[in-house]
Amino acid sequence: MSDTHPDKPLIVIVEDEPDTAEMFSEMMRLSGYEVVKCQGGTRGIEVIAHERPDAVILDLMMPDISGLDVLRYMRREPGLRDIPVIVVSAKGMPLDIRKGLEAGATLYLTKPVGFDELRTAVQEAIQRHRAEGDGKFV
Repeated sequence: MSDTHPDKPLIVIVEDEPDTAEMFSEMMRLSGYEVVKCQGGTRGIEVIAHERPDAVILDLMMPDISGLDVLRYMRREPGLRDIPVIVVSAKGMPLDIRKGLEAGATLYLTKPVGFDELRTAVQEAIQRHRAEGDGKFV
């Protein structure tokens, strides 16, 4: 567990479709995570900056600011740049995936995404982040 979230790892879900956000939220709760849902990129940035989650699940297509803009913002901010971000988007063309990874996504999944796929992606992203963090601060 992180120092910020000692009981359960915290996942922030930034997704503008309420049904999808709820589905991802339930998947993460069943996997043992605390979850905060946000609709839209602007609110997502506010919550991510305040909560400093262990990982973020991020949609790209949102009505206010795009998930790519959220991701670019996070990668510029010292306190947010190392948080793992799993992009989950309907945009599945190779160019879209490349743009997401170049903007700093830890992993890029295309919708529809299954329970096991999402759970594994989040677990791997958090474990990789912790392993890298342990190496930096020893």
